[in-house]
Amino acid sequence: MRGLRRTRWAATAASAWVQCAAGGSYCFGVYSEALKASQGFDQSSLDHVAFFKDLGANVGLLSGLLASWAPLGLRRPWLVLLAGAAQSLAGYLPIWLAVTGAIRQPPAMLICFCMLVAAHAQTFYNTADVVTAVENFPDRRGTVIGIMKGFLGLSGAILVQLYHTFFDGKPSSFILMLAALPSSLSLILMYFVEVCPRTDRGAYDKKFLDAFSLIALCLAGYLMLVIIGQSFYTKIPSTIQFAIFAVLMVLLGSLFSIVMKADAESKALDEIISDERVALVGDKKNDGETATSGSGSELVPSGENLNLLQAMGKIDFWLLFFAMSCGMGSGLATVNNISQIGSSLGYAASKTSTLVSLWSIWNFLGRFSAGYVSDYFLRKNCISRPFFIAITLVFMSIGHLTIASGITGSLYIGSILVGMCYGAQWSLMPSITSEIFGLTHFGTIFNTVAIASPTGSYILSVRVVGYVYDMESVDGHACMGKHCFALSFGIMSAVCLIGSTVAFWLSFRSRKFYRQVIYARLQTD
Repeated sequence: MRGLRRTRWAATAASAWVQCAAGGSYCFGVYSEALKASQGFDQSSLDHVAFFKDLGANVGLLSGLLASWAPLGLRRPWLVLLAGAAQSLAGYLPIWLAVTGAIRQPPAMLICFCMLVAAHAQTFYNTADVVTAVENFPDRRGTVIGIMKGFLGLSGAILVQLYHTFFDGKPSSFILMLAALPSSLSLILMYFVEVCPRTDRGAYDKKFLDAFSLIALCLAGYLMLVIIGQSFYTKIPSTIQFAIFAVLMVLLGSLFSIVMKADAESKALDEIISDERVALVGDKKNDGETATSGSGSELVPSGENLNLLQAMGKIDFWLLFFAMSCGMGSGLATVNNISQIGSSLGYAASKTSTLVSLWSIWNFLGRFSAGYVSDYFLRKNCISRPFFIAITLVFMSIGHLTIASGITGSLYIGSILVGMCYGAQWSLMPSITSEIFGLTHFGTIFNTVAIASPTGSYILSVRVVGYVYDMESVDGHACMGKHCFALSFGIMSAVCLIGSTVAFWLSFRSRKFYRQVIYARLQTD
């Protein structure tokens, strides 16, 4: 770390590492049984804790407001990361003390509040990293958001591997690690997570962003193979598990090798440019204008810079919010009930556990590919990002119908479709928000739109999936058979089609803006 300069590339690598440790909310299943047993919770109480976890992880308005705060025109991402680190410690430490019995058994609502605070830290890490990445690479925002969101999507699988390597069978120690690891990484790396001066080197930026993307894909592929292998061999020797984790660390460490190479090439290019400027004596005024144009002093190269209230006064905001309620809400409802779906269809517990682990891989692939693909088609054919939201909702509808069918293998195929589309929406939504409403209050606005996820999940998971399941159960016993979830997933399929129609409407409304503003600017880069 000592040899790294504070550049856009160092900021990207540091942000990716923070994202990899930020997904503690995805690991609730690792320690939920220990929490339930130590506190004497019934299933309903544990479900309440899980709800507060989802609420904290998805409502990031405060982190957005802090990220938008820019006294003297300067952003302070380190302050957002510091606030996240404080919340990780404040949330997870009391839960660890309660599970280990170090303190007297606290009230259930206090545990719920601590879980809310712990999960809420994730929004601060995510906001600082995503907002910084977009401001560093505004002309590649889809790609960098896909990278940041992709690493966050993989964080659950990475943390589970860390658990298997160092804390297997010790969920209480894992809770302590969730308090310490994200906080420590944030404090160590927050110096590098900074908005740095821009340089207009489109091909140069693409080259190294593609290298980051390649490492992310390799990491996802490696984790998928490890997860599948662990589903077949439940008792892996500790030496092999350490080797698995070591390879994981090597892949993550290679991000900084890209930073070193990018910095070396940047220095060489700067020297060439400096020599050329020295040769062009007599045109100092133009030199000054050129230096200013590449300084990145403008936060938004196109579109309006609206605050939250102004954005909420636009119909585009509510069209996006409704579409995300349908897509993110039904996706979260699916993953929250995937174990129960597997049980009702007669899947072994090990198979459903593998499905839950693989969800993070499909989630990553959706987040990563949507950012990259939408960037490509926006530059090449001026296809707006809301169009891709509409397409993902169509495929998500097909995924829900596949699960509803209950045929052999339907849960595997359906979970892949729904997981990828769910991840894609988490990548596309921030990109759309930054383009339509600007970057000045980007963190606040996209975190407000993200409230659509728990909102839709509550309606679809509790009021639809839970209600239908209880209705199909007999005398309070567990429901068995495809009828347990067929109706609810048929309803969610229809909801996604409605959301797709709304997204197509947003795409139609914004087509002129994308063509005249976004596409025109990209052609000049």
